[in-house]
Amino acid sequence: MKVFRARLSDLEGLMELFNDYRMFYHQKSDPVGARQYLEKRLSHDESVIFVAIHDDEYAGFTQLYPSFSSVYMERIWKLNDLYVSKKARRLGAGQMLLDAAKEHAVQTSAKSVILETDRDNVQAQALYEKNGYIKEEMVYHYTLPLS
Repeated sequence: MKVFRARLSDLEGLMELFNDYRMFYHQKSDPVGARQYLEKRLSHDESVIFVAIHDDEYAGFTQLYPSFSSVYMERIWKLNDLYVSKKARRLGAGQMLLDAAKEHAVQTSAKSVILETDRDNVQAQALYEKNGYIKEEMVYHYTLPLS
């Protein structure tokens, strides 16, 4: 298995994983929309995406968005997406993708990597906690729906 930063040339393989990821979160399949979304992120350098390849197939990805902490006056990265295909699970792809995200954050002198996951996604929570991520108990997360 190998992990590397995605480029536009990875768009087709990445798009299939991204579409599967969205369906995992109960969204309708939209390969065209997934391709367009990822193409914009990659071509405008709006996110950092790492992909895992196993046996010449795209096996997983993680997508990080840049942000900043006003309190600490430092860069942070939001690990917004982490997904491993069903047939590549339990092969270490998730761990390798988290390692790549952490290394990227260190190389860019970030204060931290933040993420969120569903309460029932206990498998992902176990992986995050194993890697030193701390579940926040002191803050609330709010969303203002606009559409």
